[in-house]
Amino acid sequence: MSLVAAFVPIWILTAIGYAACRWGLLGEAAASVLGRFVFHLAMPSALFLALSRMPLSGFAGRSLLAFGVSTAAVIGAGWAGASRLFGHEPGERPIWGMAAGYVNSANLGIPIATQVLGSVSFLAEVVLLQVLVVTPVILVALDRHRDPAGRVRVRRIASLPVRNPVILASLLGVACSAAGVRLPSAAAAPLTLLAGATAPAALVALGASLHRTASSLAEPAEPAALAVITALKLVVQPVIAYAAGLALHLPAPQLLAVVVCAGLPTAQNTFIFAQEYGTGETVANRAVVVTTTLSLATVAAAAMLLG
Repeated sequence: MSLVAAFVPIWILTAIGYAACRWGLLGEAAASVLGRFVFHLAMPSALFLALSRMPLSGFAGRSLLAFGVSTAAVIGAGWAGASRLFGHEPGERPIWGMAAGYVNSANLGIPIATQVLGSVSFLAEVVLLQVLVVTPVILVALDRHRDPAGRVRVRRIASLPVRNPVILASLLGVACSAAGVRLPSAAAAPLTLLAGATAPAALVALGASLHRTASSLAEPAEPAALAVITALKLVVQPVIAYAAGLALHLPAPQLLAVVVCAGLPTAQNTFIFAQEYGTGETVANRAVVVTTTLSLATVAAAAMLLG
Protein backbone atom coordinates (compact mmCIF):
# COMPACT_ATOMS: atom_id res chain seq x y z
CA MET A 1 0.00 0.00 0.00
CA SER A 2 2.87 2.39 0.75
CA LEU A 3 4.29 1.83 -2.75
CA VAL A 4 0.96 2.74 -4.32
CA ALA A 5 0.88 5.90 -2.21
CA ALA A 6 4.20 6.98 -3.78
CA PHE A 7 2.71 6.75 -7.27
CA VAL A 8 -0.71 8.31 -6.64
CA PRO A 9 0.38 11.99 -6.53
CA ILE A 10 2.17 11.59 -9.87
CA TRP A 11 -0.90 10.14 -11.56
CA ILE A 12 -3.14 12.81 -10.04
CA LEU A 13 -0.93 15.77 -11.06
CA THR A 14 -0.62 14.47 -14.61
CA ALA A 15 -4.42 14.09 -14.76
CA ILE A 16 -4.84 17.64 -13.43
CA GLY A 17 -2.63 18.99 -16.21
CA TYR A 18 -4.61 17.06 -18.81
CA ALA A 19 -7.95 18.27 -17.43
CA ALA A 20 -6.80 21.88 -17.11
CA CYS A 21 -5.72 21.90 -20.74
CA ARG A 22 -8.88 20.15 -21.89
CA TRP A 23 -11.07 22.72 -20.12
CA GLY A 24 -9.00 25.66 -21.40
CA LEU A 25 -7.87 26.83 -17.96
CA LEU A 26 -4.21 27.32 -18.86
CA GLY A 27 -4.31 28.37 -22.51
CA GLU A 28 -2.87 26.74 -25.63
CA ALA A 29 0.75 27.39 -24.68
CA ALA A 30 0.47 25.86 -21.20
CA ALA A 31 2.69 22.84 -21.82
CA SER A 32 5.40 24.90 -23.48
CA VAL A 33 5.45 27.66 -20.86
CA LEU A 34 5.45 25.25 -17.93
CA GLY A 35 8.12 23.13 -19.59
CA ARG A 36 10.41 26.11 -20.08
CA PHE A 37 9.82 27.21 -16.48
CA VAL A 38 10.92 23.78 -15.26
CA PHE A 39 13.93 23.55 -17.61
CA HIS A 40 15.30 27.05 -17.03
CA LEU A 41 14.36 27.79 -13.41
CA ALA A 42 12.87 25.04 -11.24
CA MET A 43 14.96 22.02 -12.29
CA PRO A 44 18.33 23.86 -12.08
CA SER A 45 17.40 25.07 -8.60
CA ALA A 46 16.50 21.54 -7.47
CA LEU A 47 19.67 20.02 -8.92
CA PHE A 48 21.93 22.69 -7.46
CA LEU A 49 20.49 22.33 -3.97
CA ALA A 50 20.55 18.52 -4.06
CA LEU A 51 24.10 18.23 -5.36
CA SER A 52 25.55 21.01 -3.21
CA ARG A 53 24.32 19.20 -0.09
CA MET A 54 25.42 15.74 -1.22
CA PRO A 55 28.78 14.42 0.08
CA LEU A 56 31.00 13.23 -2.75
CA SER A 57 32.74 10.53 -0.71
CA GLY A 58 31.79 7.01 0.23
CA PHE A 59 30.37 5.90 -3.12
CA ALA A 60 29.39 2.24 -3.59
CA GLY A 61 31.56 1.71 -6.68
CA ARG A 62 30.47 -1.77 -7.72
CA SER A 63 26.79 -1.02 -7.22
CA LEU A 64 27.02 2.15 -9.28
CA LEU A 65 28.93 0.26 -11.96
CA ALA A 66 26.17 -2.35 -12.19
CA PHE A 67 23.55 0.36 -12.49
CA GLY A 68 25.67 2.22 -15.04
CA VAL A 69 26.03 -0.89 -17.20
CA SER A 70 22.25 -1.33 -17.32
CA THR A 71 21.77 2.36 -18.10
CA ALA A 72 24.31 2.41 -20.92
CA ALA A 73 22.96 -0.79 -22.49
CA VAL A 74 19.32 0.28 -22.45
CA ILE A 75 19.94 3.88 -23.54
CA GLY A 76 22.03 2.51 -26.42
CA ALA A 77 19.25 0.11 -27.41
CA GLY A 78 16.62 2.84 -27.33
CA TRP A 79 18.88 5.25 -29.20
CA ALA A 80 19.46 2.74 -32.02
CA GLY A 81 15.88 1.48 -32.09
CA ALA A 82 14.42 4.92 -32.82
CA SER A 83 15.68 4.88 -36.37
CA ARG A 84 16.41 1.24 -37.14
CA LEU A 85 13.09 -0.18 -35.98
CA PHE A 86 10.69 2.72 -36.52
CA GLY A 87 12.43 5.06 -38.95
CA HIS A 88 12.37 8.15 -36.74
CA GLU A 89 14.50 11.20 -37.45
CA PRO A 90 18.07 11.19 -36.08
CA GLY A 91 17.25 14.10 -33.78
CA GLU A 92 14.83 11.89 -31.84
CA ARG A 93 17.41 9.23 -31.00
CA PRO A 94 18.66 10.84 -27.77
CA ILE A 95 15.07 11.22 -26.52
CA TRP A 96 14.34 7.56 -27.27
CA GLY A 97 17.48 6.55 -25.42
CA MET A 98 16.57 8.74 -22.47
CA ALA A 99 13.00 7.41 -22.42
CA ALA A 100 14.33 3.86 -22.28
CA GLY A 101 17.03 4.25 -19.65
CA TYR A 102 16.86 7.50 -17.68
CA VAL A 103 15.13 6.74 -14.39
CA ASN A 104 12.92 8.96 -12.25
CA SER A 105 15.36 9.23 -9.38
CA ALA A 106 13.90 12.38 -7.87
CA ASN A 107 10.24 12.81 -7.01
CA LEU A 108 9.34 9.11 -7.42
CA GLY A 109 12.70 7.53 -6.64
CA ILE A 110 12.96 9.13 -3.20
CA PRO A 111 9.69 7.78 -1.74
CA ILE A 112 10.24 4.36 -3.32
CA ALA A 113 13.81 4.11 -2.02
CA THR A 114 12.59 5.13 1.42
CA GLN A 115 9.80 2.54 1.42
CA VAL A 116 11.65 -0.38 -0.21
CA LEU A 117 15.32 0.17 0.62
CA GLY A 118 15.01 2.13 3.85
CA SER A 119 17.65 4.60 2.63
CA VAL A 120 18.25 7.02 -0.24
CA SER A 121 22.06 6.79 -0.11
CA PHE A 122 22.42 4.73 -3.30
CA LEU A 123 19.74 6.79 -5.01
CA ALA A 124 21.89 9.87 -4.42
CA GLU A 125 24.68 8.18 -6.35
CA VAL A 126 22.26 7.41 -9.18
CA VAL A 127 21.30 11.09 -9.29
CA LEU A 128 24.95 12.08 -9.65
CA LEU A 129 25.57 9.51 -12.41
CA GLN A 130 22.56 10.67 -14.39
CA VAL A 131 23.13 14.39 -13.91
CA LEU A 132 26.90 14.49 -14.41
CA VAL A 133 27.37 11.73 -17.03
CA VAL A 134 24.14 10.82 -18.81
CA THR A 135 22.53 14.26 -18.99
CA PRO A 136 25.52 15.97 -20.67
CA VAL A 137 25.70 13.19 -23.27
CA ILE A 138 22.01 13.55 -24.07
CA LEU A 139 22.13 17.34 -24.18
CA VAL A 140 25.26 17.43 -26.34
CA ALA A 141 23.54 15.11 -28.82
CA LEU A 142 20.37 17.20 -28.81
CA ASP A 143 22.42 20.36 -29.20
CA ARG A 144 24.22 18.85 -32.15
CA HIS A 145 20.98 17.99 -33.93
CA ARG A 146 19.73 21.53 -33.33
CA ASP A 147 22.70 22.81 -35.36
CA PRO A 148 21.55 23.37 -38.98
CA ALA A 149 24.60 21.51 -40.33
CA GLY A 150 24.40 18.78 -37.69
CA ARG A 151 28.04 19.29 -36.76
CA VAL A 152 29.75 18.77 -33.43
CA ARG A 153 31.58 22.01 -32.72
CA VAL A 154 34.15 21.98 -29.94
CA ARG A 155 33.48 25.61 -29.06
CA ARG A 156 29.74 25.01 -28.98
CA ILE A 157 30.10 21.93 -26.76
CA ALA A 158 32.54 23.73 -24.46
CA SER A 159 30.01 26.52 -23.99
CA LEU A 160 27.12 24.11 -23.37
CA PRO A 161 27.38 24.31 -19.55
CA VAL A 162 27.04 28.08 -19.76
CA ARG A 163 24.14 27.91 -22.21
CA ASN A 164 22.35 25.01 -20.55
CA PRO A 165 20.98 25.74 -17.05
CA VAL A 166 20.66 22.05 -16.13
CA ILE A 167 24.35 21.29 -16.66
CA LEU A 168 25.48 24.61 -15.21
CA ALA A 169 23.48 24.17 -12.02
CA SER A 170 24.74 20.60 -11.63
CA LEU A 171 28.38 21.60 -12.01
CA LEU A 172 27.97 24.48 -9.56
CA GLY A 173 26.30 22.14 -7.07
CA VAL A 174 29.13 19.63 -7.25
CA ALA A 175 31.69 22.42 -6.92
CA CYS A 176 29.96 23.76 -3.81
CA SER A 177 29.82 20.27 -2.30
CA ALA A 178 33.49 19.66 -2.99
CA ALA A 179 34.46 23.02 -1.50
CA GLY A 180 32.15 22.68 1.49
CA VAL A 181 30.30 25.88 0.57
CA ARG A 182 26.81 26.38 2.00
CA LEU A 183 24.54 29.13 0.76
CA PRO A 184 23.23 31.67 3.27
CA SER A 185 19.54 31.28 4.05
CA ALA A 186 18.68 34.46 2.13
CA ALA A 187 19.97 32.83 -1.07
CA ALA A 188 18.85 29.27 -0.33
CA ALA A 189 15.24 30.15 0.50
CA PRO A 190 14.15 31.33 -2.98
CA LEU A 191 16.00 28.42 -4.61
CA THR A 192 14.18 26.04 -2.28
CA LEU A 193 10.83 27.50 -3.33
CA LEU A 194 11.72 27.14 -7.02
CA ALA A 195 13.01 23.60 -6.47
CA GLY A 196 9.73 22.60 -4.83
CA ALA A 197 7.90 23.53 -8.02
CA THR A 198 9.92 21.15 -10.22
CA ALA A 199 7.92 17.95 -9.85
CA PRO A 200 4.38 19.41 -9.82
CA ALA A 201 5.05 21.83 -12.69
CA ALA A 202 6.70 19.12 -14.79
CA LEU A 203 3.83 16.71 -14.20
CA VAL A 204 1.16 19.31 -14.97
CA ALA A 205 3.08 20.20 -18.14
CA LEU A 206 3.22 16.50 -18.98
CA GLY A 207 -0.56 16.18 -18.61
CA ALA A 208 -1.14 19.30 -20.72
CA SER A 209 1.12 17.89 -23.41
CA LEU A 210 -0.77 14.59 -23.38
CA HIS A 211 -3.97 16.47 -24.15
CA ARG A 212 -2.26 18.40 -26.93
CA THR A 213 -1.01 15.22 -28.60
CA ALA A 214 -4.05 13.03 -27.87
CA SER A 215 -5.23 13.28 -31.47
CA SER A 216 -2.18 11.33 -32.63
CA LEU A 217 -2.79 8.31 -30.41
CA ALA A 218 -4.19 6.35 -33.33
CA GLU A 219 -0.89 6.43 -35.28
CA PRO A 220 -0.22 2.78 -36.20
CA ALA A 221 3.48 2.72 -35.25
CA GLU A 222 3.10 4.43 -31.92
CA PRO A 223 1.78 1.53 -29.80
CA ALA A 224 4.61 -0.72 -30.98
CA ALA A 225 7.21 1.97 -30.33
CA LEU A 226 5.83 2.64 -26.87
CA ALA A 227 5.77 -1.09 -26.11
CA VAL A 228 9.47 -1.38 -27.01
CA ILE A 229 10.46 1.56 -24.80
CA THR A 230 8.33 0.28 -21.91
CA ALA A 231 9.87 -3.19 -22.16
CA LEU A 232 13.37 -1.74 -22.23
CA LYS A 233 12.70 0.47 -19.22
CA LEU A 234 10.75 -1.87 -16.95
CA VAL A 235 12.02 -5.31 -17.93
CA VAL A 236 15.35 -5.19 -19.75
CA GLN A 237 17.07 -2.56 -17.61
CA PRO A 238 16.30 -4.27 -14.25
CA VAL A 239 17.33 -7.66 -15.70
CA ILE A 240 20.65 -6.29 -16.96
CA ALA A 241 21.21 -4.55 -13.62
CA TYR A 242 20.53 -7.85 -11.83
CA ALA A 243 22.93 -9.77 -14.09
CA ALA A 244 25.63 -7.13 -13.70
CA GLY A 245 25.15 -7.14 -9.93
CA LEU A 246 25.55 -10.90 -9.79
CA ALA A 247 28.67 -10.72 -11.96
CA LEU A 248 30.14 -8.13 -9.59
CA HIS A 249 29.21 -10.29 -6.55
CA LEU A 250 27.11 -7.63 -4.89
CA PRO A 251 25.66 -8.53 -1.48
CA ALA A 252 21.88 -8.92 -1.34
CA PRO A 253 21.04 -5.40 -0.01
CA GLN A 254 23.16 -3.70 -2.69
CA LEU A 255 21.75 -5.96 -5.41
CA LEU A 256 18.22 -5.05 -4.35
CA ALA A 257 19.08 -1.33 -4.44
CA VAL A 258 20.54 -1.61 -7.95
CA VAL A 259 17.56 -3.52 -9.35
CA VAL A 260 14.94 -1.31 -7.70
CA CYS A 261 16.61 1.86 -8.99
CA ALA A 262 16.93 0.35 -12.48
CA GLY A 263 13.22 -0.48 -12.39
CA LEU A 264 12.12 3.10 -11.73
CA PRO A 265 10.04 4.64 -14.54
CA THR A 266 11.15 7.12 -17.18
CA ALA A 267 11.94 10.52 -15.65
CA GLN A 268 9.73 13.45 -16.62
CA ASN A 269 12.98 15.27 -17.48
CA THR A 270 12.78 13.27 -20.71
CA PHE A 271 9.64 15.13 -21.70
CA ILE A 272 11.06 18.47 -20.54
CA PHE A 273 14.19 18.00 -22.69
CA ALA A 274 12.12 16.82 -25.66
CA GLN A 275 9.93 19.89 -25.39
CA GLU A 276 12.87 22.26 -24.99
CA TYR A 277 14.58 20.91 -28.13
CA GLY A 278 11.35 20.37 -30.09
CA THR A 279 11.87 16.68 -30.87
CA GLY A 280 10.32 13.41 -29.73
CA GLU A 281 7.70 15.04 -27.50
CA THR A 282 4.99 12.50 -28.26
CA VAL A 283 7.03 9.41 -27.43
CA ALA A 284 8.52 11.15 -24.38
CA ASN A 285 5.25 12.10 -22.72
CA ARG A 286 3.66 8.72 -23.35
CA ALA A 287 6.73 6.87 -22.09
CA VAL A 288 6.67 8.84 -18.83
CA VAL A 289 2.96 8.15 -18.24
CA VAL A 290 2.97 4.47 -19.22
CA THR A 291 6.16 3.50 -17.39
CA THR A 292 5.07 5.42 -14.30
CA THR A 293 1.77 3.55 -14.33
CA LEU A 294 3.32 0.11 -14.81
CA SER A 295 6.58 0.44 -12.85
CA LEU A 296 4.86 -0.34 -9.57
CA ALA A 297 4.75 -3.98 -10.71
CA THR A 298 8.49 -4.00 -11.50
CA VAL A 299 9.50 -2.44 -8.19
CA ALA A 300 7.17 -4.70 -6.21
CA ALA A 301 8.48 -7.81 -7.98
CA ALA A 302 12.10 -6.83 -7.24
CA ALA A 303 11.25 -6.20 -3.60
CA MET A 304 9.56 -9.60 -3.24
CA LEU A 305 12.23 -11.59 -5.08
CA LEU A 306 15.33 -9.93 -3.64
CA GLY A 307 14.14 -8.35 -0.40
